[in-house]
Parts: sequence; structure tokens; C-alpha cells
Amino acid sequence: MFELAASNSIARLTILLLVFGLVVVSAFSGLTMLSRRATIRSELRGLTSERLFATAGTAQSLRASNDTAWARLADAIERAGLSLTDSKSDRLRAKLIEAGFPAPSAPRIFTLIRLTLVFVLPLGYVLLAYSGDEPPSFIKVYLIGSLLALLGLYIPNLYVRAKADRRREEIVNGFPDCLDLILVCVEAGLGIEAAMDRVGREMVHSHPLVAQLLSITTLQLRAGASRDDAFRRLGDSAGVDEIRSFTTLLIQSDKLGTSVATTLRVYAGEMRERRRMRAEEKAHRLPVIISIPLVVCMLPTMIGVLMLPAAVRVVRDIMPLLAR
Repeated sequence: MFELAASNSIARLTILLLVFGLVVVSAFSGLTMLSRRATIRSELRGLTSERLFATAGTAQSLRASNDTAWARLADAIERAGLSLTDSKSDRLRAKLIEAGFPAPSAPRIFTLIRLTLVFVLPLGYVLLAYSGDEPPSFIKVYLIGSLLALLGLYIPNLYVRAKADRRREEIVNGFPDCLDLILVCVEAGLGIEAAMDRVGREMVHSHPLVAQLLSITTLQLRAGASRDDAFRRLGDSAGVDEIRSFTTLLIQSDKLGTSVATTLRVYAGEMRERRRMRAEEKAHRLPVIISIPLVVCMLPTMIGVLMLPAAVRVVRDIMPLLAR
């Protein structure tokens, strides 16, 4: 068979086509299997998230996040004698909750990561610097190592602040839709607790952060917390001024006996108006932002295109006359 394939071009071409078809079929079947497994995993994640927000899975998720490898490492380091408790633990915990890290071990993990980066970044630079043929001077190593240590100290703060800003923006953008759904449920005859529970179930995929806040508040109300405490915790955990104002309105409406539906309708309209104004602000700021790459990139090119022919003409015609 090998002699026939070596001597006959048609047989050789047939064998190559068969091999190519086998490879294509194998690759197609493998990709199909992988896509099917990815689809099943996404569906399972969706079912898990719905169960998380609909039942008492929030507490289980907090315990699971507490049992991570970082938490175990922090516990081991503290048992060894190094305290990872921050001097401003309450403020740090509030900042981490705003960034979406509500686990009890989050402040200790944050401190551990900062200490790790302070030592790892300069040590990595020193190893890279002295692994070459010509090691740098001691002053250069000291300055760059100190700068890397400062970066390792402040990079986690910048990350947490950026994550908190993105989380706050997602909550602000999704909360007007949440208010509209709560208003529909209240006008349909549901109480505020049942309405928040229903909206938290429905908004798992569209606005998961808002759904999580509503579900946690519903669980607190079912656990026996008063409405004042549950609504205040909702505003504090969200870290958004609009939601704090909304919870204050709900508390006042509950105490004074006014219509909750009217309060929701008015405040939902105000939040939609604020969202529209923020979108207009970003749209009006866009020309100023576009002008920076326009000036930096396109303006030198346009000047070169306009001035280059004149410069070539001067060099060719005028410069020889001046040389005479």
C-alpha cells in the first residue's frame, strides 16, 4: 500500500483527502462536545444563581467564599503570630463591601495581598536585575525597589476603588428598572416585602447586583429584622446615595402611613431622569474626549500632507537659486 501511494499520485491524493476528512470530522465532533458542555455549564450556573437569590443561599455563598484558599492562608498566618487586622478595620470592611467583597475574611485577605505585593515586587525586580551579565548599581536597585514596594502597597486600593465604582454604576443604572417592577407589583396588590422578593427573582440575569441586594433585604425581613433596619442596611450595602434616599423615603412612608405606590412612582421617575441626564452628560463630553486623539494623531498628519509638497518645491527650486 505504501509503495502504491508512493508511485501513484491519485492514490496519494486519495489518502491525503481521507486523512484531511478524518481530522476535520474529529475536530468538529470535539468542538461540538465542548460547546455542548459549555452550554450545560452555563445553564447550571443560571439555575444556581436563581437558587442563590431566591432561597437562603446567600449565607451559604458567604460561608463558601470564606473557605477559600486565601482565607485559609490568612488564618494560618494569623495562627503563626502575624496579625492581619487593619487599624481601620470598619472603614476597610465598608469599602470592601461596596466593592462586592462581603465575606468576613475579606479585610484580612486584603491586608495579606498588600503585604505579599510589598515584598514580592521588589524581590522579583532584584532577581531579574542580578540575573543579567551587568548588575545595576545599589542606588538604582534601591530606588526602583522602593517604588515597586509603594506600588504594591497602593495597587490593591486602586483595584478595590475601581471595582466599587463599577459596581456602583451598575447598581445606579439598574435600579430605575427595579423600581418600575416593584411599582407594578405593589399596584397589583403585593406588599413591599413580597414585591422585593418577586423583583429579586426576576432580575437575576438582567441586573444581578440589584437582585442580590433585594434578595438579601428580603431574607433579613423574613429573619425578623424590622423594616427600618433592613432598609438602612440596604442603603449601606449598596453604597449609592440614590438608594439611601430611596430607603429613607420607604421608612418615612412606612412610619407616616402614606402610599408606597405614590412614593415609588415619583422616585422612579426621578431616577430615570437622573439616568437620562447622566447619559446626556457623557454624550456632551464625548467631543472633548475625541479631540485629544484627533489633535495627537490626525493633526500632525494633515499638517504634513499640506506642507510637504511646498517643502519639496522649496528644496527643489528655491534652494538651488539661493546657493548661486
